[in-house]
Amino acid sequence: MSELEKLINLAKNAADKIRKHNFVRVVSHNDADGLTSAGIMAQALLRAGIPFQLSIVAKLDEAVIEEVNKSISQRDLVIFCDMGSGHSGLIGKVASDVVILDHHQPVGQSPAKVVVNAHIVGIDGATDISASGTCYLVARELGTGNTDLAGLAIAGAVGDRQLFRTANAFILEEALKSGVVSIRKGLKVGDGNLVDVLAYSTEPFLDVTGCPEKAAEFINQLGLSGNIENLSEEKNSKLANAVALKLVKQASSEAIEAVIGEAFLLNRELVRNVYDFISILDACGKQKVYGLALSLCLKDSAILDEALSLTKEHEKNLVTDIRKSVENIRKGENLWYIKTVEALSTGNLATTMVRYLHPELPFICVNESEGILKVSARGTRELVSKGLDLAFALREAAGAVGGNGGGHSVASGASIPPGSAEEFLSIADRIIGEQLWKNAGGKAKK
Repeated sequence: MSELEKLINLAKNAADKIRKHNFVRVVSHNDADGLTSAGIMAQALLRAGIPFQLSIVAKLDEAVIEEVNKSISQRDLVIFCDMGSGHSGLIGKVASDVVILDHHQPVGQSPAKVVVNAHIVGIDGATDISASGTCYLVARELGTGNTDLAGLAIAGAVGDRQLFRTANAFILEEALKSGVVSIRKGLKVGDGNLVDVLAYSTEPFLDVTGCPEKAAEFINQLGLSGNIENLSEEKNSKLANAVALKLVKQASSEAIEAVIGEAFLLNRELVRNVYDFISILDACGKQKVYGLALSLCLKDSAILDEALSLTKEHEKNLVTDIRKSVENIRKGENLWYIKTVEALSTGNLATTMVRYLHPELPFICVNESEGILKVSARGTRELVSKGLDLAFALREAAGAVGGNGGGHSVASGASIPPGSAEEFLSIADRIIGEQLWKNAGGKAKK
């Protein structure tokens, strides 16, 4: 039996478990992958005629478990999407049966009745399937008509910057065959006016990003104008090549791969361009207007103008925030880092830095927000191939200062107490150094 077949069997077990309950409590993460996961499960449960209550949360903690326990009876089922694999202790406190649909590295023995996680069967959840992909595999077992939800799974994978191989390749093939998704070659960016797209997108992050005048000059030099979606194949290629030349000077190799190639079009969604779709979800997640994001996933066209307006404003602010942050980054022994206060998106900031400006070492952002320090760390696949494991590094470093952390080898997060930033960074720096500088004999360089 292949690894993918084993994963599909786990999804069947989850679907069988879900069918046996008259009420389901769903809790999902607040990023694009978590929101598409929630959208997939909501539609699958609606179609199956199973009543449910859905919550979106920034992280899984004691408060979330308390809230869940208040809203369920012992006979109900709780489903955690895009979370739960690293929180066995918390999952054990849920007062009813639990199903976990996740793609983060599992830690410890889970008390959940069913865990659908690619890592269990030998598939890399950091790169080869997202939480939304995991939820899609369960949804297609809950109802034969759920293949139209593959578009949301593709969006979640793009939002988590994944590769389309193994499990993701299987989902994409189903989506393409059923016409749910189609492909356009060229620059992997949102639609709209060329100048606006390049000036106010953080992917790709160029020397013209945040500078409309420079973006206009760049576009004029190429002899291009109008909207990106209306460009001919030849002009699209010209633009992609010009952007690639800019990226070659400084960005990581995977940055070029991330922004040039096959762009996905979601044929069954309200917003067809996948990059525009996930931009809206990210903006709604950051602004905590989760209802707008879920309404988009549930195809409620009444919210579209409000969601687009919110996203446009958010993206302009985000570009400004990242541009200002560039001046304040610092270098440790084995990582780059920045300390911020109320940053708009630490994940975007860390990704931009490691992808486009300093790909040679991982990047950590420590952001003071709501009375705690929230950490986002990002690496590259090349660094992971050299031994980097940010999930381990952040879990250990956060635990040492009284916080908690985890995630993926290439992207991870943590929450730590106020005043612990310096100690946390020092420990993380040392652990990352040990990971990256081990020689063939397994001994760290002195």
